[in-house]
Amino acid sequence: MGYQNAMVSKLSRLTARVALLSLACAIALLPWRVRTASEPNRVAAQIKQVASEAPPKRSFAADVARLSEPGGEFDTDNLVSNERSYLEVIPALQQGGVSGGAYIGVGPDQNFSYIAHVRPAIAFIVDVRRDNLLLHLMFKALFEIARNRAEYLCALTDRSPPEQPDTWRDAPLQRIVAYIDDTPPFSLSSSRQLARRVDEALERYGVPLSRDDYDTIRRFHQAFARAGLSLQFQSKGRPPRSYYPTYRELLLNADRDGRQWNFLASERDFQFVRSLEIRDLLIPVVGNLSGPHALGAIGVAMKERGARLSALYVSNVEDYLFRDGAFARFVDNLKSLPRDDRSTIVRSVFGGYNGSRSTVQSLNELLSGWSSGRYRTYWDLIRS
Repeated sequence: MGYQNAMVSKLSRLTARVALLSLACAIALLPWRVRTASEPNRVAAQIKQVASEAPPKRSFAADVARLSEPGGEFDTDNLVSNERSYLEVIPALQQGGVSGGAYIGVGPDQNFSYIAHVRPAIAFIVDVRRDNLLLHLMFKALFEIARNRAEYLCALTDRSPPEQPDTWRDAPLQRIVAYIDDTPPFSLSSSRQLARRVDEALERYGVPLSRDDYDTIRRFHQAFARAGLSLQFQSKGRPPRSYYPTYRELLLNADRDGRQWNFLASERDFQFVRSLEIRDLLIPVVGNLSGPHALGAIGVAMKERGARLSALYVSNVEDYLFRDGAFARFVDNLKSLPRDDRSTIVRSVFGGYNGSRSTVQSLNELLSGWSSGRYRTYWDLIRS
């Protein structure tokens, strides 16, 4: 009974202290409230405008979920690109003032090179294959683990980084590539340690992953480890075609003037892409470009941010959309994206001795050409 009386007494004193503290806070805040009430209406209007323009905060996993739609199947393991020509359009993008805003692309890491030079505020990677989402989650984890280009490429290929990696920050890409080529893969124990770090990063992102998903990501990572920089685009059940470039060639490839544009050719470009990854502003999305949800939802997210489309990299997806009778739905989805006169489509066209050629086109030109009836086949589109 004495114990209970003591506790009641203590609680009473604590309640009194809380009440006094609340009163003191209210008195302290009173002058601030009076001053705020006397501020000009202009300040209040500015605050209201900023609040209305700011997009609602969501987690990375929530963004992935709200933008994605059910996935589909495709008969390739797109771990690396098969487009030897992908960097040839970088000068055209720069000359056209294609920069900032929102970037949308398909496929694996060739997107990083476009992103590095477009410098968008946010980027979305859309692919009908859920495996592409898993691949980009692996990339995201490796960007988090690595501090610079040398460490990133070593982590991607399961190699030990060079001693004093900070001294490699300004190294030419050829030197980093040569180091990877001359370095054997990790031992089993070191490889498992890196895999654990990747798994820990994946868990932090909050995207629901099954055991099969983790196994798929591990399989992708092991493919980079086994083949190193000789990895090529792979179609299921078929060997790579003779014109498919190796990952090494994709890294070292240059434009027609001999300039290297891959995002790993410059530490500054690498760090820009890494900053988007670290800040959850490079969002992988499961979706079909002609599908009922993904591209439209991305358009809504862009409007929330006040962002307009800078570049849309479609590879050769339009060819398949025409074959499937889905190109009109793709055009309808494009119309929902905020855009301006500089919004540009980047596409790859396959055929010829080099395997592919890359081109750019104004999005407004594509939409007007479709509306006028000028584009009714894929051939109409690529010969324009």
